[in-house]
Amino acid sequence: MKTEVSDRAFDGRVAVVTGAGSGMGRVEALALAAKGATVWVADISAESGSAVAREIEAAGGSARFVELDVTDPAAWARFVDEVEQRDGRLDGLVNNAGVSHRFGILDTTDEDWRRVMDVNLSSVFYGMRALAPLMARAGGGSIVNVSSISGLLGYFAAGYAASKWGVRGLSKTAALEFADLGIRVNSIHPGLVETPLLNSGSSAFVEESLRGVPAGRVADPNEIADTVLFLLSDSSTYITGTEIVVDGGLTSGGIYHRILSDLRERGDA
Repeated sequence: MKTEVSDRAFDGRVAVVTGAGSGMGRVEALALAAKGATVWVADISAESGSAVAREIEAAGGSARFVELDVTDPAAWARFVDEVEQRDGRLDGLVNNAGVSHRFGILDTTDEDWRRVMDVNLSSVFYGMRALAPLMARAGGGSIVNVSSISGLLGYFAAGYAASKWGVRGLSKTAALEFADLGIRVNSIHPGLVETPLLNSGSSAFVEESLRGVPAGRVADPNEIADTVLFLLSDSSTYITGTEIVVDGGLTSGGIYHRILSDLRERGDA
């Protein structure tokens, strides 16, 4: 998705990106800083998170690293105080932190279920609850919650699917609740994206999944970042409570794309 976000669209603005130490979060943080934002690089890993903050600063941007356990409400409360003391405002929040778990209901342990829900869903709730008042005091802003295509359809991974459906629904609830505060809330639903998270499992899974992607490839993380920038920017001021799917056509008809491809390969199409 190509957007019309200007080169300095975020000058004077402050944004938080969780899970910004790697993958999509890193690219989103770099993109925001390149457009002029002061970016809080939030990650549980001090090593990777601080490295991204240094990368931003080396490129001439403004970044602050915070070691943040997104599953801990008390950590969020401390973080709010730090943002308010350092910057006095917040304009954008990207709840990006997430973990993968590719197991069905019968194979998911209690511990795994809690971990996936805590990282993927509870963190979004904690982040919005903690930071929305600060955004409201700055006159409003925009929140982007990173869900997944598994939050749109039936999916084989029980905890992951439940958490991402939850992010979708929670985003709509927040859009209603925060509208009077001038805060927009939307979710994005990436498909296959070239990140360490995608490649944490079987390569055969990725290769087989690609057969159902009409675009014929995985997304570049920059393509996801473009969508995030659009939703955080003034180019989307009348968009709230919705979801944007960035999946190369997978959920629009991937199964039929795969069927037709198979038929063509056999000479039956």
